Amino acid sequence: MAITLTETAASRVEKFLANRGKGVGLRLGVKTTGCSGMAYTLEFVDEMQPEDVAFESHGVKVIIDPKSLVYLDGTELDFTKEGLNEGFKFNNPNVKDECGCGESFTV
Repeated sequence: MAITLTETAASRVEKFLANRGKGVGLRLGVKTTGCSGMAYTLEFVDEMQPEDVAFESHGVKVIIDPKSLVYLDGTELDFTKEGLNEGFKFNNPNVKDECGCGESFTV
């Protein structure tokens, strides 16, 4: 099982953590919502929980709860710029379908 960041995403997360002045890493997760069933969540982590699973990619700690890991295993997080839009992009091999707006997915 593994979760990775591209160099671009890792650099962006490091900048966000530096601007915050605290944090041990980035939490990736999923929640039930949206038109396709599941949506990604991203948040900074100041303290890890005992049940958390941690991966390190390009010097950044990626933290995931065990329930989300089932849906995110093998995912690569990237940071992209397309025209005026920029943001994190999940390259998740487990996704079977996505909604039209791109906010939710099915596995």
